[in-house]
Formats: sequence, C-alpha cells, structure tokens
Amino acid sequence: MKKLVILGSGTGGTIVANKMRRILPESKWEITAIDQDWVHHYQPGWLFIPFGIYTKEDCVKPKTKYIPPGVHFVLDEVTGVDPDKKQVKTKRDTYAYDWLVIATGCRIVPAEVEGMMEGWGREIHNFYTQDGALALREKLQYFDKGRVVINIAELPFKCPVAPLEFAFMADWFFGMNGVRDNIEIELVTPLPAAFTKPVAAGILGNICKEKNIKVTPNFQIAQVDAGKKFIKSYGGEEVPYDLLVSIPPNFGAQCLIDSGLGDPMGYMETDHFTLKAKKYDSIYVIGDATNVPTSKAGAVAHYEADVMCDNLKREIDGQEPLPNYDGHAT
Repeated sequence: MKKLVILGSGTGGTIVANKMRRILPESKWEITAIDQDWVHHYQPGWLFIPFGIYTKEDCVKPKTKYIPPGVHFVLDEVTGVDPDKKQVKTKRDTYAYDWLVIATGCRIVPAEVEGMMEGWGREIHNFYTQDGALALREKLQYFDKGRVVINIAELPFKCPVAPLEFAFMADWFFGMNGVRDNIEIELVTPLPAAFTKPVAAGILGNICKEKNIKVTPNFQIAQVDAGKKFIKSYGGEEVPYDLLVSIPPNFGAQCLIDSGLGDPMGYMETDHFTLKAKKYDSIYVIGDATNVPTSKAGAVAHYEADVMCDNLKREIDGQEPLPNYDGHAT
C-alpha cells in the first residue's frame, strides 16, 4: 500500500485531501491528513468578529465535516519531517510516506518585534487569530475616542487587503456608534502606498482620503514602546497610538524550522511554477507554507491545488511535473 501524507488540514490541505482521494484508488493508496486542531477556522471571518458582524460560532466547523471518507484524519502535532527516511514525526507517532504534501500554513509571531509583547492583549491587539479577534471585539465595544493605528510589521502577511478592510470597517463601525469624529484612524505600512498593486493603490488611497484615514507608507517598524504607546521605525519615525491593531511578522510552521526544511522564516523553498519542494524529492507544498511570491490567502490555495494535484499525479505515473502555476490570485 502506497502512502500519501498531508501535513495540515486548513484550506490547502483539505482541498488536496479531497482531490487526491478522488484521483488515487483507495485499494492502492492510503491517504493520511495530520493536524493539531480538530476545528476548521474560516479565517476571513475573523475580520468581522471585532465589529460584531460574525461570532466565533460563525467561523468554526469540525474538520471532519470536510475531510472525505477514505482519508485518515490524525489529530496530533507534527514535530518534525525527515525527508531522507521519508518519515513524519508527531508527538505521539511516526508516519512513513511515499509522497508528502506540506500545507502547514503560517502564523503570527508578535515577539519578533521588540517591545510588542509588553502591551499584547491590552492596548495591542490583532484580528489574525480567533482569540485575538474576540479580544479586539471587547476592546472596540466601548472605544469612543483616541488614535487607532493599524500597523503592518513586514511582508509577507496573510490576506494583503485585510488591513485596509479593517480600516474601512473601523470607519463604518465608529460612524455607526456616533463616535467617528472623536477617533483618528491611521494605516502604517512598509509598502510605498495603501496597497501592493499600483492601480488599486491609487484608488484605495483616494478612498482612504475620503474617509479621513491617514496612510503612513514606507514605515519599517523597529520597536514598540508599550508604556508610552508609540511605534518607532528604523529611521526614527514615531507614531503614537491609543489602540494598536497589529499585523505582526508572519512565519511558517515551527516544525519546518526545527526540521531544517524551511527558510529562516519557516517557509518551504518551492518551485514557483510546479509547486514541488526545491530541495527535496517526493514533497509538494501548497498555500501559506510556500515561499511562492503571491498572496497568502485561501483563494491562492484553491488555484494552486489544481496544479499541485495534477503534478503529483503525473509524478506518481512516472511523468515530469508541468510548470503551470502562474501565481494567480483572486
């Protein structure tokens, strides 16, 4: 019996599990998906939780609802991958594989910014985790005056448009609560403009002006002074805040770093066009776990899955993978 192991059952891993179970005969292939969380998080929904539009219950479902019959779902934490032995190690077991799909996603690491943890959960919040979004909801509920600063620490980060969406929704939320005139909203970004794409950046920048949302570009955050409540750039520029909504540095999975598979930030070096791991045979990578220069978003994982699954099947059949992924994102 051949073995396909999928690390992670978020958007990318779940799509791969469904596609490959239809492609590979169950009589010849055992498919195992390993994840440390039994709940599937609809991550785009976290953006709506701070404003009371969605609840926690709106954004979570059991992962078993989406894992197809014929795929063995393992609830465990991956601690390492040995590509020479073709083994995955978890806290409780070891799994051999013939082919491995890495879909471990990425995570925020606020401790990477000097001083950020000193105010974390008090005047510094995030909406990139479920707990963070819920805590930010409590913070915004009675926030009626002051400076709200939305800061993007560095690239890459999940869902490039989300910080702008948060700023626009904050403008709406404070307006609905009758306190918008008492609140300053500022987007502080390392980008040269409000967004990554020039045409969109111009349009979105004008919308920010219309909504009285200040955009501070080219800001490379160096530290946070949680006591005095300001962020400071490497160039010495300081931006004060009363509430800091942070998009902290994003890193790949710790197990990839510990295994020596990932780059210094934990992302897998991935062929940008075939989605095969550059340095290792029998490994494909999908979604936020890759270092492919495209958006880290669920839509990207959907498009990648078509190419990745086709190439995986081609290699199983003894054919060369095709360079068909073009970086497409919605």
